Amino acid sequence: MGHRTLPLMLRLIACCLLGWATVAGATSVKVLALFPGKAMLEIDGQRKVLAVGKSGPGGVRLIEADPGRALVEINGERRELRLGSSVSARYAPPERREIRILKDRRGGYFVDGLINGQGVRFLVDTGATSVAMSESQAERLGLQHRVEGRLIGVGTASGNAVGHELKLNSVSVEGVQLRDVRAVVISGNGPRHVLLGMNVLSRFDIDQRENLLILRTKF
Repeated sequence: MGHRTLPLMLRLIACCLLGWATVAGATSVKVLALFPGKAMLEIDGQRKVLAVGKSGPGGVRLIEADPGRALVEINGERRELRLGSSVSARYAPPERREIRILKDRRGGYFVDGLINGQGVRFLVDTGATSVAMSESQAERLGLQHRVEGRLIGVGTASGNAVGHELKLNSVSVEGVQLRDVRAVVISGNGPRHVLLGMNVLSRFDIDQRENLLILRTKF
């Protein structure tokens, strides 16, 4: 090998090592503060305030932001983060969960879940805009709907009714947990079952096959 070839080879090796280091280095992102339409992020140790649609160091892009959470895109992968939470580009996103629900003899789709950590038997109802329940069901769950809720009018299959709208701390469906979920407590004894409405169902891709309903998590 000639003397002129050696420096060229060294330069090529150096470039390869630099490229390897860039690939091997993982972009880390931490949420420091959240605002409507903006978020303060710590990206690989650098603090940066990003507006929705803007990108920061490492190509990290802010997709959505509100006071409760931020949706960021890292290396083409979208991650939902809350205040104080962090993620690394080396993190492997969890596989999409799949919930399979068989239709019962009366034609309903029932699934077990939790409301604020307490067991509930949900009836899947794509016609309901939100989680809905009767006053007796709310009392069993310890919900202070008259104190914490907001009085609203509700349209039901039986006609118009009065209800209270409130937020549930958490709703879980077969282990898939959602936070700050809107719910309506309807005055009287109906509905008979706690309804799993579209504000929860919209978080899933829904696939219906004859007597089987499949819910797949989107993230």
